[in-house]
Amino acid sequence: MENIILTGYMGSGKTTIGKNLAKQKNFTFVDTDEMIVKQQHSSINKIFATEGEQAFRDMETALLRQFIADKKEHMVISTGGGMPLRAENRQLLSRLGKVVYLKASPKTIYARIKGDTTRPLLQCENPMKRIEEMIAAREPLYEEGAMFVVDVNALRQSEATLLILEKCILI
Repeated sequence: MENIILTGYMGSGKTTIGKNLAKQKNFTFVDTDEMIVKQQHSSINKIFATEGEQAFRDMETALLRQFIADKKEHMVISTGGGMPLRAENRQLLSRLGKVVYLKASPKTIYARIKGDTTRPLLQCENPMKRIEEMIAAREPLYEEGAMFVVDVNALRQSEATLLILEKCILI
């Protein structure tokens, strides 16, 4: 399927770069977290609090299955940071299109999202430590599910967008 899927930790630039890519390719931009919020008529924080993380992950998987069933194409999909953690989701994402992992260091992530109260997994005493632990655990899965990796630590959003466009043409 002709789609570009962006994976990576929260704050890695999936939404901003995704919107830029969609504009450049004349594709539809889709944020999976936003879609789930609309479908559930509830915030992610509230879903995590009332139904739990597992229920939210089930919603992500159901959304991917629906994209495939509907044969959705010409989309740039910004995934939630935890979506690629499930092996089934990594397989579904690869069936949907070209998966790009936006790699960012814990320091970069912390600088971008410190003080953001909409991220339920970071509502803790030491968010920097939590970011480091989560990236260490998730990075191998992000890499496993990606066709290629773009290190966004030193790139401007426009540079990352162009790099992804170039790589997607070559693959």
